Amino acid sequence: MIALPLAFGHSAAGGEPAPGGRGARESASQLTVDGIGALVAELRRRGYRVIAPVRRDGALVLDEVRDAGELPWGLGVESGPGHYRLVERGDGQLFAGAAGPMPWKRFLRPPREKILDADRTPGGGFTVTEPDPSEEPPLAFLGVRPCDLRALTILDKALLTAGGRSGYAVRRSRAFIVAVECTEPAETCFCVSASAAQGVNCGPGADPAAAPGAPRHDLLLTEVTGGGGHRFLARSGSCRGAEVLARIAHTTADTRTIDAASRAVERAAASMRRTLPTVDLRSLMAASVEAKHWRDVAERCIACGNCTLVCPTCFCTTTEDTTDLTGAHAERWNSWDSCFDLDFSYIYGGEVRSSVQSRYRQWLTHKFGTWQDQFGDSGCVGCGRCIAWCPAGIDLTEELKALQSEWELEADDA
Repeated sequence: MIALPLAFGHSAAGGEPAPGGRGARESASQLTVDGIGALVAELRRRGYRVIAPVRRDGALVLDEVRDAGELPWGLGVESGPGHYRLVERGDGQLFAGAAGPMPWKRFLRPPREKILDADRTPGGGFTVTEPDPSEEPPLAFLGVRPCDLRALTILDKALLTAGGRSGYAVRRSRAFIVAVECTEPAETCFCVSASAAQGVNCGPGADPAAAPGAPRHDLLLTEVTGGGGHRFLARSGSCRGAEVLARIAHTTADTRTIDAASRAVERAAASMRRTLPTVDLRSLMAASVEAKHWRDVAERCIACGNCTLVCPTCFCTTTEDTTDLTGAHAERWNSWDSCFDLDFSYIYGGEVRSSVQSRYRQWLTHKFGTWQDQFGDSGCVGCGRCIAWCPAGIDLTEELKALQSEWELEADDA
């Protein structure tokens, strides 16, 4: 296993002190279980729509909550390739269930979003009206794990433009982020390896700890049980986070709570067994375009696109223009799309990637190779959703290792 150092005990300019460090001991607070209800109430009082994991249809999905009773207390997750189910833990923990099938991106960039309305005016002209996302209630995300926090930063590189007023940009700038350090990773998680092994500018923030320099958050919670009872270590990551925390009943964090939080996150990192290859993945993908292993993957892949739908960083869309029967009113809509869709690569004359083999290769090569060329980063945060929610049980960590083996074998033969 490749271990990414968890920067406990260090701080960075502008960054939040890591759990267990001197800064944490001086400034961290702790909340009781009732403090979570107070947090939800305070955020709603400030006008936020609070989005959090809830139990629905046998999974933890994201939806609006109005009080803490709707949260998934005592639920855990059992997962594997092509496998996911909820389990009753019996311990009342709130954040013990690993990431569910729904990424947070769906609330910042909805699966279907109107871009504009166009209406004819007398004299043959027309007017264009664009929706104003600032009229929507701001969003507060409760329970964003470090892998998803990292994913939001990756999406920012792809979707934020200088001076842009897209729906994503407006919602993102107004969102209040309550991050949660991961103490119970799923069997499919590999965020530690993803941070350590993927090459260019992976940085901190994709491992179980929201370490110094991690992507922006307003509040950071770490759930602690055992000696001292069930409580939450809480640290603010912004001025507005500090303002919210000040309105909630809390106490100064004691040494036992801080140390227990540190140990829980360290255990989570050490428990992960799934890893990525240790080679430079950008070079591996560039050298594997003609690899024979793609045919093996294509025999199992059904091109359903589940991996792109649950992925927290995939951002491909398609644009559709519609008109009414009179031709007086037209609308433009943006909808999620997938590189597994046959028509996604359509140009005049036919599809560019007509085979399942070519479409899976495009997805994996972009995620681990050309994404770095575009954005100076990898497109994978190691959340493991694509593994659990693939109906064929395809595990990208194993596919990458098979490509590595073929690459190294050919190099030896040469």
